[in-house]
Amino acid sequence: MAQMDYKYSLLGSTVDDYRKRPLLLQVDDTPMNLFAILEVKRELPRRWSTLGCFRKIRLYSFLFGLAVMFLIMASYILTGDKKGLLLTPSPYHFSSLISPGPFAFNLSSVKDDAHIKLVVKTITSKVEFRSSRQLPEFKALVNSEPHMFSAIPRKFLPGVKNPCWYEEFTGNITSDPYRTNLYARYSRRFRTVFQHLRNTFREHLFHRNGKLYRMRCLPYFYIIGQPKCGTTDLYDRLRLHPDVKFTTFKEPHWWTRKRFGIIRLSEGFHDRYPVEDYLDLFDQAAYQIGGNLTANASGSSSQPNIIIGEASASTMWDNNAWVYFYDNTTEGEPPFLIQDFVHALQPDARFIIMLRDPVERLYSDYLYFGIANKSAEDFHEKVSESLQLFEGCLTEYTMRSCVYNTTVNNAMPVRLQVGLYIVYLMDWLTVFSREQILVLRLEDHASNRKYTMHKVFDFLSLGPLTKEIESEITRSPASNTRRLADKNLGPMLPITKEILRDFYMPFNEKLAKVLRNDSFLWENNSKL
Repeated sequence: MAQMDYKYSLLGSTVDDYRKRPLLLQVDDTPMNLFAILEVKRELPRRWSTLGCFRKIRLYSFLFGLAVMFLIMASYILTGDKKGLLLTPSPYHFSSLISPGPFAFNLSSVKDDAHIKLVVKTITSKVEFRSSRQLPEFKALVNSEPHMFSAIPRKFLPGVKNPCWYEEFTGNITSDPYRTNLYARYSRRFRTVFQHLRNTFREHLFHRNGKLYRMRCLPYFYIIGQPKCGTTDLYDRLRLHPDVKFTTFKEPHWWTRKRFGIIRLSEGFHDRYPVEDYLDLFDQAAYQIGGNLTANASGSSSQPNIIIGEASASTMWDNNAWVYFYDNTTEGEPPFLIQDFVHALQPDARFIIMLRDPVERLYSDYLYFGIANKSAEDFHEKVSESLQLFEGCLTEYTMRSCVYNTTVNNAMPVRLQVGLYIVYLMDWLTVFSREQILVLRLEDHASNRKYTMHKVFDFLSLGPLTKEIESEITRSPASNTRRLADKNLGPMLPITKEILRDFYMPFNEKLAKVLRNDSFLWENNSKL
């Protein structure tokens, strides 16, 4: 059999081209570069002497075995749910992928409960909350997203509750206005919606001074978080209110993902969705608002009170794409956050946040995703690994840097960071006032839907309802509940719950203090 030489190299461009600093993991005192994905290249055999043959066979056998070991270890680390996207250098961004310096994690194989409790104790000893962050200048935001700011005006139509404006339509009136919309390209369900919009597009154009205009709108309010905290149920109930309209479908994820070209977290980057594609999602509601304005112009006394909502449970927390598109000038922290752009475009927007005991949220999150061999024991193992990764980050960087560290977030087998509610809320409060953000608890919503829905109605300044509509909104069955197969797996292990409660405690304490409500400590909650 002919002998083969094997060479191993970084997959993709060289490290010098990317100018990345490696994220190092340490497994049982053996350092491993998380970005070093080995690629095997075949070359023609070289001629060697009989005397050196045996030595070279031993050498190449050793190297091959070493490569196999590295591949197995890398696959073990990288196979967690939703971690494949941002673990390799981006072709779109060439500055530092993570904060400067090597990132040496100590991912120990010792995962007994006493060790993990010590890990949690180390983490909580380093928890600190800064009062404010460095806010970006408006000019810097515009320079980073010039097209978005050119497409959306600084002022909206007067006398309309929802932020809307008229945009001149310069396209061919006989052509398909949605043919390039990327939302319609990737989903059959979305294409069905756009077919209806196509059929009615021309009749909703507004004629004035020999020109055609279309009405454009942004949401009046956003449901921004958090995952597995009841946002779907809240969305389904609010849709029943006659004055509330939503995007053509839930979870457009434009601010956090689609505008960066992220469709599914496991697929890498696609074409970036322009802001026009996002605005198209509000056309159905804009048509109705435009119809009301036309009626007013003809003498009707009714007021256009319709408001539009958008519900993406990633908006509050998911800034994972920042390392690929923004220069890292803030020592590992994003220079721009989602809320900076939203505030620059519509400073009067309102936001609804639904939260849940972060311990139970994490287990529900774990059960929701379609991973194989789910069990309470597997969840415990993934929690242990994630805590060690987070602790390793804190040895080098601040807590806030670790919360927003894309590589750490995508390396953790479970999404610990999503339950650190106070970190995200404090950042939202740096640009929006407390009066613009309504924070609810899923536990309260589950026990008294009428109470929470009335809080939402008051927050959005919605008018009174008939008893029949109110009853339909508040008494309909809960949406998006846990699947039977997942229920049959039972609760998490008591030791897992104990470890997670200790981990989340300082974050919950700060949350309760900021909101002036001790129920956000989640000290006496039953499982939902």
